[in-house]
Amino acid sequence: MEYKDKTLVCKDCGAEFTFTAGEQAFYAEKGFTNEPVRCADCRKKRKAERNNNK
Repeated sequence: MEYKDKTLVCKDCGAEFTFTAGEQAFYAEKGFTNEPVRCADCRKKRKAERNNNK
């Protein structure tokens, strides 16, 4: 399957970000069926918040 870069909108901050063809191939390889809903910055911030709450 051939992947093409997609522009998605972050559900947290509303910024547009690119879901690259390489990332799509990685998601498919890992068996992930959902596209990311957060940009890289918001994913990092959310992960840090989860780690601080442990």
